[in-house]
Amino acid sequence: MLSDIEIAKNAKMKSIFEIAESAGISSDEIEPYGKYKAKLSDSLFERTSNEKDGKLILVTAVNPTPAGEGKTTVTIGLGQAMSAIGKKAVIALREPSLGPVFGIKGGAAGGGYSQVVPMEDINLHFTGDMHAITSANNLMCALLDNHIQQGNELGIDPRRVLVKRCLDMNDRALRNIVISLGGKLNGVPREDHFIITVASEVMAILCLAEDIFDLKERLGRILVAYTYDGKPVYCSDIKANGSMAVLLKEAIKPNLVQTLENTPAIMHGGPFANIAHGCNSVRATKLALKLGDYCITEAGFGSDLGAEKFLDIKCRFAGIKPSCIVLVSTVRSMKYNGGVEKNKLAEENIEALKKGCVNLGAHIENLKKFGVNVVVAINHFYADTDAEIAFVEEYCKEKGAEFAVTKCFAEGSKGSVELAKKVVEACDKESDFKFLYDINSSIYEKVETIAKEIYGADGVDFSAEAKKSIDEFIELGANKMPVCIAKTQYSLSDNPKLLGRPKNFRITISSAELSNGAGFVVCRTGAVMTMPGLSKAPAAYKIDIDENGETVGLF
Repeated sequence: MLSDIEIAKNAKMKSIFEIAESAGISSDEIEPYGKYKAKLSDSLFERTSNEKDGKLILVTAVNPTPAGEGKTTVTIGLGQAMSAIGKKAVIALREPSLGPVFGIKGGAAGGGYSQVVPMEDINLHFTGDMHAITSANNLMCALLDNHIQQGNELGIDPRRVLVKRCLDMNDRALRNIVISLGGKLNGVPREDHFIITVASEVMAILCLAEDIFDLKERLGRILVAYTYDGKPVYCSDIKANGSMAVLLKEAIKPNLVQTLENTPAIMHGGPFANIAHGCNSVRATKLALKLGDYCITEAGFGSDLGAEKFLDIKCRFAGIKPSCIVLVSTVRSMKYNGGVEKNKLAEENIEALKKGCVNLGAHIENLKKFGVNVVVAINHFYADTDAEIAFVEEYCKEKGAEFAVTKCFAEGSKGSVELAKKVVEACDKESDFKFLYDINSSIYEKVETIAKEIYGADGVDFSAEAKKSIDEFIELGANKMPVCIAKTQYSLSDNPKLLGRPKNFRITISSAELSNGAGFVVCRTGAVMTMPGLSKAPAAYKIDIDENGETVGLF
């Protein structure tokens, strides 16, 4: 089989004007970035604002394993299959970050015969949204340090600066740094930090803002520092939010692309789910709901992270609710959770499946707590046996979830027709969507609810530092905000080594931050990195330009 980039380069793409037309968008409502990419204009939002919403389908997954589950691939394959069975579907995805592209995780444009294209553009600079977010964030940081340098009228305590500079690249050397060395003219020396762009509050705000004016207001509410006497300082206090909004004026517009089979796809925003809320923008999803009878979107990592935040944060803020949730898993991931080593996952092992399927079972049970119909999609791999598939199907039936095998990686839409039909049926059934927790409960109660109901923990322990921060946030009026828990993606617990369905454990909240502009409180567990590092052999080593000027090695 060809590599992902070889398949993408052989794609028969339609012009972005044709893709727009197929989605009911006029040529005046797009702003082309070349032949195959475009920004969607504000006039499109205005024209479609009173249109009836389509049905929202959320694609999530079990806890990721080294074998890979292919959640984005299934999302795209499902979108293509919906089109193939005569349904008007629009896919809404996150944009890739350069950190994983050149690191180890890879891009976010699908794979095999279920990709969004132009794949190379999407995985690299795309339309410049990541750069704009990076620039806006770093402008805020520069203005804050300049304020301190130019007399510090607000009395900002350099030891209590909260915002961090960002970069859309994995660079561990920048995690902890000292700035402004070299004398008085170079500023006031202090400890500083870099985070990856997708972990920044600016990214979260862009993905939750309704429009440019809401964006500007939210930017102004970012808690940037405290004064020497302990008073909060906000982004608007350092007069940064207006100029930041100008830098984000184009970035707030969603991007239109297409799949290999020419299904419209809107890609916009890209916060990570293990350190942020893990969903594409509210604007992209709400627009896709207006343009299609079905909007198919995804949330990052497993359902314990991305789906919970999608449902409790994004749906709450956006006023939307899913008609169906697709839960992606693989036979390989269940065998891995059952104790099989990575190099032996291709061997049939029913006993390991029986032991490891409890991870899938936990995710099914968790999603049902939100009152939405669940369809399990088993992403098929060549080594999966009929006996293994039959076991998983019976297990899903026992758990009260619909089941379908998808072969979209190798077969595109043809491999996901069964899944598409099951999803349509699930969307037509009644559902009773509800949030996991009452927004009026305390921050502590919300964390406790998520830990017990979703992770399966016995309870939560808060470090003295975390408790002090949360109590400060409550005094600032944040007690009625939703919570966003930063946690390892590899386990339902906060210990990445506890696979399957861990029991008899407690979650430890080590620190907390207030994303005041985004509108949620971030509670951190364990050692979740906000600035990843590169591996010993990063993907960047394989990416190159060949003698014909073509990119090679990009997946």
